[in-house]
Amino acid sequence: MVNDKKIVNSWAFYDWSNSVYNLVITATIFPIYYKTVTETKDNLTGEVIRNTVNIFGLELKNTSLYDFAIAFAYLLTASLSPILSGIADYGGSKKKFMMFFTYLGAISCGLMYFFTKDSLLFGILLAILACIGYSGSLVFYNAYLPEIASSDMHDRVSAKGFSLGYIGSSILLILNLIMVLKPELFGFNNTGDATRFAFLTVGIWWLGFAQIPFYFLPKGVSNKANESQILLKGYRELNKVWKSLKQYHYITKFLTAFFVYSMGVQTVMLVANHFGSQEITYTDDNNVVHYGMESGQLITTILIIQFVAMGGAYLFSFVSRKKGNLFTLKAATLIWALICISTFFFVKTPVHFYMVAAFVGLVMGGIQALSRSTYSKLIPETEDPTSYFSFYDVCEKLSIVLGMATFGFINELSSSMRVPIIALMIFFIAGFILLSRIPKTKLLAALN
Repeated sequence: MVNDKKIVNSWAFYDWSNSVYNLVITATIFPIYYKTVTETKDNLTGEVIRNTVNIFGLELKNTSLYDFAIAFAYLLTASLSPILSGIADYGGSKKKFMMFFTYLGAISCGLMYFFTKDSLLFGILLAILACIGYSGSLVFYNAYLPEIASSDMHDRVSAKGFSLGYIGSSILLILNLIMVLKPELFGFNNTGDATRFAFLTVGIWWLGFAQIPFYFLPKGVSNKANESQILLKGYRELNKVWKSLKQYHYITKFLTAFFVYSMGVQTVMLVANHFGSQEITYTDDNNVVHYGMESGQLITTILIIQFVAMGGAYLFSFVSRKKGNLFTLKAATLIWALICISTFFFVKTPVHFYMVAAFVGLVMGGIQALSRSTYSKLIPETEDPTSYFSFYDVCEKLSIVLGMATFGFINELSSSMRVPIIALMIFFIAGFILLSRIPKTKLLAALN
């Protein structure tokens, strides 16, 4: 089964399937739609006069509410994934749980079609459920990597998955963009109807193409010897992994660095759209000043990131083969820090935003694919890689929780979304320092 071309390709194709959630729902069309339906505009001028929402007796910025909701979704998934991985290990049902979360996420995306201005709580709930479905499925998806590919192939296979994800999600986004900008061509009455239909296409795409990996991937090996106290097994396995890390201090150091810089990476991906819609200004051909980029400009920015990221994942895989994984990861964190500094001081117009987007795309796919493959190389040989990847997954999700919560908290207290960018810059610089502290032992010679 290891390095079987058909299985490897079907595994990588799950990125093609589920990446439409990441691109359309978290990064582009849903945030734009959410912001539109939660703003109050002047009937005469069309200018935004209020961008706050009331929920459970609290008045929050609409963007902060979204940040906190996504943070909650990842916190819930991080809490549940040890239980789920334990149950999956017991019954040899890794693929079944991957399927369950896929169906949960895809159906939630489809139901977003019914999210309107009058159903804020419904929309937030669906956003949370879709996020849980997406992140939950990745627990089991990532755990397949060391089972289907040898360690020398991890960088390449991981990069292939991310690249397929960028291609597939970009195709659907372009179709959705045409539909949103030209709704009359598709028989829709307005842009809002076309946008809500785009959410439905995400669910169909995700669920439809996921059938390919579901058909070819093995279901997993049953481990019914551990039947007792099955619900606690996952936490016990995490505890065993935690204790085993005392023998593998380099893994602890890597996970610490990964945790810190992931707070920055994931937050940038989730809030970039909101930043462009609030902090960018430009003057049109009629010398009218616009505050915030339009939907088409925001989606163009994300497409730039996507297309550059396709090559970025392979570029970083190539550099890692020449210079080592850790060297390449340290270079990526420095580039991320420079991106944050540039955004804080210099990014004021759409052109500036497009230029930064190109650099974000360059390092976004690279650092994600390389982090996953580096960890897969570091973990010891084991019959239960799911436990180690569950630990990795919990670290990543908790980093998203802290990153989003930190950004949302600072954003709520600030008059500008530029201020929280300072925190993101600190995350990347700290990540670089922590990566530099990983010892260059003989075992890690190939990674340095």
